[in-house]
Amino acid sequence: MTSASSSSTHADPAANSFQVDLRGLVDLLSHHLYSSPRVYVRELLQNAVDAVTARQALDPEAEIRIRLSATAGRVTIEDSGIGLTAAEAHSLLATIGRSSKRGGDHGLETTRREFLGQFGIGLLACFVVARQIRVITRSARDPQAAPVEWLATDDGSYTVRELPEDARREPGTTVILQARPGAEEWTVPAKVEQLARDYGSLLPYDITFTEGESGGEGSGGGEPRGITDRPAVWDRPFPTPAARRVALAGHCAQLFGFTPLDSIDLDLPVAGVRGVAYVLPEPTSPAHRAGHRVHLKGMLLTDHADNLLPDWAFFVRAVIDTDTLRPTASRENLYDDETLSAVREALGARVRAWLAELTASEPERLAAFLSVHHLGVKSLARHDAELLGLMLPWLPFETSEGSMSLQEFTAAHNEIHFTRTVEEFRQIAPIAAAHGLGVINAGYTYDADLLALLPTVRPDLKVTELDAGAVTERLDPVATSAELALATFLSTARTRLEAQGCDVVLRAFQPVSVPALYLDDRQARQERDRTAALDSADSLWSGILGALRGSAPRARLVLNHNNPLIRRISALPDEALTGTAVESLYGQALLMSQRPLRPADSTLLNRAFLGLLEWATHSTDSQEGQK
Repeated sequence: MTSASSSSTHADPAANSFQVDLRGLVDLLSHHLYSSPRVYVRELLQNAVDAVTARQALDPEAEIRIRLSATAGRVTIEDSGIGLTAAEAHSLLATIGRSSKRGGDHGLETTRREFLGQFGIGLLACFVVARQIRVITRSARDPQAAPVEWLATDDGSYTVRELPEDARREPGTTVILQARPGAEEWTVPAKVEQLARDYGSLLPYDITFTEGESGGEGSGGGEPRGITDRPAVWDRPFPTPAARRVALAGHCAQLFGFTPLDSIDLDLPVAGVRGVAYVLPEPTSPAHRAGHRVHLKGMLLTDHADNLLPDWAFFVRAVIDTDTLRPTASRENLYDDETLSAVREALGARVRAWLAELTASEPERLAAFLSVHHLGVKSLARHDAELLGLMLPWLPFETSEGSMSLQEFTAAHNEIHFTRTVEEFRQIAPIAAAHGLGVINAGYTYDADLLALLPTVRPDLKVTELDAGAVTERLDPVATSAELALATFLSTARTRLEAQGCDVVLRAFQPVSVPALYLDDRQARQERDRTAALDSADSLWSGILGALRGSAPRARLVLNHNNPLIRRISALPDEALTGTAVESLYGQALLMSQRPLRPADSTLLNRAFLGLLEWATHSTDSQEGQK
């Protein structure tokens, strides 16, 4: 008893098979694995292509035929492929995870690399739109085997039965889908044809579509239309390069909806990649992940691959065909592995080579490209040393001599000054241009960062931020005798502007029409802000801010001795009127610089304006009184 009990206790448990709820599986496929029910057309085409590939391996002389047809609620696909026996139908069509393309199964290992399918989900994916799938098939490997019908419904049941000999005389397979309620829109003939063209235009076999019943199971149907369009446009011969560019531009417009600035061949024979990248005609953000179009052995894998090209190649949309890259389980994107990483780097090198070719020999096309994408290129060049070295000399900047590339600007200036604000540049640019000072506006996004990196690309160049002292030194000094003659005027001016934290200097500069120039730099602005904070701080903070007092030069109001108005103001006998006029000059120079006004500046402007009005009206009253 004890022995028997012990034996029973340690006996191996009986093996059981997993039970699969097909409705639950369909829900998993449609809501989690596949992005859209549209993939069922791809599955039908994929199975047909794999079947005829296997047939060709068995019999290279066999006629190859794939026919797709649709009526409302019904889709049929017929192929002259390898076909199945009854046993194979049981084994392959109803077993999740098994694939006829696996090495060792039915002697097809030698051609496995030619197959599209890799995951063995097969026809079950078609249940995302079908309530019933009917397969009529006859094996080409076993000529004695009878035709077989495999009939499955979405409740998880299926039947397999042998048919009479004349049910299907030639080897191959016909698959018939009956739409499930609510999914009829996916079986509308126009929709099926459009999806078939989208997925299968580059497949290696001729595929036709018929609106109506197919010739295999029905009664003729409409006129068949070709689905495939081979070879791919980038592989077709053209009489001239211009004709090829026109054809590629048309292909891009049809595929992506835009006419490209240019096209770049993406040819990597070693990696089994062929295709083309189209340059976008409109600016786009470098942060935007472009969707590229990828075909796997001719079958469309995805039209939104965002890991095909390097991030810096944001300005192109690519379409390729590959036979080496791995798809994800849903076959709707690329698996990001070492192979893809190497291909991505090689494709990036192709785009860089295109840029290098433009910089070397086609400046007009380069200028057209940069006029659209310079901001994005500037953004990425800050972090990509190779792109920086390649593109920085050609990037456009606003300079004191007009908009031009650094290549052009540095040909005339080996010492470059830049301003950090657009307002400062706009004020100083006319004066700098008149006096041979090379100034670049770095007030736009990324420009200051790029100019800071310029010496790493061109070590012979000196790049410094423009300050008030540098500008003042480049302006012509006034003769000592003339400055001494205006000493009283300059003293009055400095006294009036002392409260604004602004010095007054006298120089002669062009253009003559500019009476005064307001100059400051970052250190001067910091000192001015510190002083403003000091005035409004309590005793504790006053002590701290006072200890931080800097020795940096203050802002400067540079008066133009060449300007007639300055000469007249300096000759005024009334000291109060002279002070008011100087305050007006200061306010006008501030407004010209387009800087934001501080409360103290607004108060000064208001006082100067009212003072001039009072002087003007008082002068008029005096003249009328004398009359």
